Amino acid sequence: MILVCGEALFDLFAEETGERLTFDARIGGSPFNVAVGLARLETPVAFFGALSADLFGERLRQALAREGVDTTLCPTRKALTTLSVVGLDASGSPAYAFYGDNAADRQLHEQDLPDLPDDIDMIHLGSFSALVEPIGNTLLALARREHGRRLIAYDPNVRPSVVGDLDAWRARLDELLPHVDLLKISAEDAETLYPGIDPRALARDWLSRGPRLVVVTRGGDGALAMTARQEVERPGRKVGVVDTVGAGDTFQAALLAGLAWGGTVSGDALAVLEADALDTLLARAIEAAAITCTRRGADLPRRDEITLQTDPAAASPAPRSLHR
Repeated sequence: MILVCGEALFDLFAEETGERLTFDARIGGSPFNVAVGLARLETPVAFFGALSADLFGERLRQALAREGVDTTLCPTRKALTTLSVVGLDASGSPAYAFYGDNAADRQLHEQDLPDLPDDIDMIHLGSFSALVEPIGNTLLALARREHGRRLIAYDPNVRPSVVGDLDAWRARLDELLPHVDLLKISAEDAETLYPGIDPRALARDWLSRGPRLVVVTRGGDGALAMTARQEVERPGRKVGVVDTVGAGDTFQAALLAGLAWGGTVSGDALAVLEADALDTLLARAIEAAAITCTRRGADLPRRDEITLQTDPAAASPAPRSLHR
């Protein structure tokens, strides 16, 4: 089972209709999306995050349960649910404004850390929950406690609209790296944190500080996976994009599901993945993310929508592998 940790919230999609501004409310939050994505890919998953007792919080809890996500570890808080107002630019890329100071999803303290059942073999941490307090230090403590016993995955999913101090994002990444086995980061986030530096150079540095696998996503241009031994690139899929909300979360869910299906649930196992296995993981994750991009909001695909196999027709140009 995979334990996903972090925020669950509501995305309010803003639409202008004449002089009126209307909102379409949809459940979301990066870790929430990853948990739902794993469930839809028929991968056992539990969620660890505080949920509000308000209307939005109850809907979030119901949605997780309906998708088949275990919510046993989710405490209830009287604080309000975080709301994220989402506007889309001409290309469908989202811009976020968050209303979440002192919200329920942040109210997770170190004393809330549970003793984890033995069937949890992977833990995923993500997004602004790793920075805001008190949940940020709680998740850091969890990673420190469980690293070496369970595979730890981290996706920074940088949100300057929540935490505008980029030094804080860089500092938290540095703190987590020794306790992370799989680092997945978008090229956009890498550029935001480290402008002008080649993602490959960043990945090599990160690999020297703890992670056994680094994956850099490039939107429509595909993704790059690097270990100490292998480097594999995979091109993107061309689709009609409605918006890109949840695409990165979909990629991460499919990546983690692929690892679970293959029994790759430790840092040591990540380190020895061969190029063909990495290529298959990337191909599946890219396909899943592409499906999400054809839909409005974070509507992640189910297992029967994905071919689950490397599609040679999608590999043009051919994936590049460099044995290191």
